[in-house]
Amino acid sequence: MGNTIKNFFTHSDKKLRDNRWIFTSMLVGSLLSLLASFVLSVEAIQLAKDPNASLSCSVNVVLNCATVASHPSAEMFGFPNSFLGMIAEPIVITVAIAGLAGIRFPRKFMLAAQIGYTMGLAYALYLFSISFFVIQALCPWCLLVTLTTILVWFAITRYNIRENNLYLPKSIQKKLHDFIEKDYDKLVMWLLIVILVASILIKYGDGLLG
Repeated sequence: MGNTIKNFFTHSDKKLRDNRWIFTSMLVGSLLSLLASFVLSVEAIQLAKDPNASLSCSVNVVLNCATVASHPSAEMFGFPNSFLGMIAEPIVITVAIAGLAGIRFPRKFMLAAQIGYTMGLAYALYLFSISFFVIQALCPWCLLVTLTTILVWFAITRYNIRENNLYLPKSIQKKLHDFIEKDYDKLVMWLLIVILVASILIKYGDGLLG
């Protein structure tokens, strides 16, 4: 079993190997995000029934889902934000599974997916900033959604750049292709994650375990 998994991710064909890493990252990330969205949706319903309900992820003053969920930003479109994840993530899961099976989607479909997930990433980072600076409380499940959204966005972006799915000018396409060929996109992704984690530890480190 271990050798099978190892061979799956270390195939001699670089493009095939890269595809497997990309779509596996998308699959794992979207599954975790779907799980988080489901839990947050259930808790949103609990809070709607009882605003004083005790939530399992309300650990302390800093790690407190109830505080975050009670803020107006938790329902930006008139319903819990987690409902968006329940709608979007199954689509990403389908794309990831199809990609692992070797199915190629039309360029326009992948462009639309890129635009949609870019909006999703921007929205996730916006909600994180509100939680971080305004509410000054963090929701563990929301943090998981932010992390997985970052992972999936970089995975789908890497694929779309490599496959020239973004209809970019040739000069920009070439520069971006060279960028990902050197794995600089992975460096940017981990740098972003480290910055977010470091920011949380610096601002809230003392209260995370309190």
